Amino acid sequence: MTKDELITARIEDRIAQCRDGYYVTHTGFLDTHEQALAIAAARHAAGVRTFMYGGYYDAERRMLVCVPGDLPISDEDAVEGLLKVFRINLPAITRELSHRDYLGSLLGLGIERRLTGDILVRQEGADVLIVQGIEQFLLNELHRIGPVEVKTEAVPVSGLLIPEARFEYIRDSVSSIRLDSVVSSAFRLSRGKAAEAIRKGLVSVDHAECLKPDAGVHEGSSLVLKGKGKAVLEEAGGESRKGRIRIVIKRFI
Repeated sequence: MTKDELITARIEDRIAQCRDGYYVTHTGFLDTHEQALAIAAARHAAGVRTFMYGGYYDAERRMLVCVPGDLPISDEDAVEGLLKVFRINLPAITRELSHRDYLGSLLGLGIERRLTGDILVRQEGADVLIVQGIEQFLLNELHRIGPVEVKTEAVPVSGLLIPEARFEYIRDSVSSIRLDSVVSSAFRLSRGKAAEAIRKGLVSVDHAECLKPDAGVHEGSSLVLKGKGKAVLEEAGGESRKGRIRIVIKRFI
């Protein structure tokens, strides 16, 4: 059994538990490739309503939530109490830490990645989406991020602090509005490198993995390149003197 087949089997097991046991089930947090597998499996989930949830609208890491089809419960009620926010507060005077610093410290405790969602970093610290039930372990065990001593607390998802977005605008022109061209402009890669990243499953469009370099991209589409960040195609239209299409991209930094 391949890795993808194993992941799919686990997802299908959650769906079956929901259908046969008649209760709400969910997977752990999934990356964009795993989400694509989950969405594919959910298409065949007769008698089960499914949706993706990551704690907030723009979440990159999300879980598949399964609800019996005729259970009179809203999506909001289905995820009530499912997640917590593990807040890490830095001392007043310290260097700003990166996403990698926080993730490395969490994984260093033996926490499986599927138990943690997005890590929202800000100057004063970070909020980490976690599956409810591991917060006490983290409160007891996580006291440092690298060399920096930190204070921690657990808060409800409603208290999540989403950092103010910082971004830049990129104005460019492309021969056509296809994914590899837009990714190339957004993340300052050669078109060949952009196409390679897409084929490797490193690029998602509107939260869904896309493996086709020639896929079309529409205005308002959100693009994520693993390890490079997020961008949005703000505008596409109008021709340059050379007949290329002008685009405007908002790149988050």
